[in-house]
Amino acid sequence: MYSVKEAFYSLQGEGGQAGRASVFCRFSGCNLWSGREADRAAAACRFCDTDIRGTDGQHGGRFDGAEALADHLVALWPDAPGTATPQVIFTGGEPLLQLDESLIDAMHERGFDVAVETNGTLPAPPGIDWLCVSPKGETALAQTSGDELKLVYPQSDAPPERFTTLDFHHFFLQPMDTTAVGGGDVTADTVAYCLSHPQWRLSLQTHKITGID
Repeated sequence: MYSVKEAFYSLQGEGGQAGRASVFCRFSGCNLWSGREADRAAAACRFCDTDIRGTDGQHGGRFDGAEALADHLVALWPDAPGTATPQVIFTGGEPLLQLDESLIDAMHERGFDVAVETNGTLPAPPGIDWLCVSPKGETALAQTSGDELKLVYPQSDAPPERFTTLDFHHFFLQPMDTTAVGGGDVTADTVAYCLSHPQWRLSLQTHKITGID
């Protein structure tokens, strides 16, 4: 049984695949925060800006098996001309609490690339085509390799230098959306860090800038 908060078709807004059309599948639940505001201050991740509780979002629900969820997600891809390879992005919450080889295989059988955005505290199953790890605070990483490491910046307990030797193809710094926790604009500081540490590339949440869902 898979619990999905929401699923929708949009453009990837951030990181190494920004601008790519994708079906998003946001799983419910996370191992670093309950999703309740009352628990935020004590959570391992305190700046999450996403509703991760329940299954009541757009195209959300509970799905009994990989085939059922795969069919549900495929139906969100448009019947459009062209030869673009369809992609599904599994996110959360923490998708690796639920994503398994059966669902990855089911999406591949339907012609989809499979991308994942994870906090990296759980090992990823095989078969993922694009793996993005976004470390949170002091939590230990079980997944230390992948396609991109995308670090929300700044995190006092997760400085960029802690991750520079890990086995990722791309390293992104993304300014923290401080609207979830209060605070000022940190974009300028993120830009400055990337300029002085060119291993890191700037990632912006373009979906928020452009108003894309």
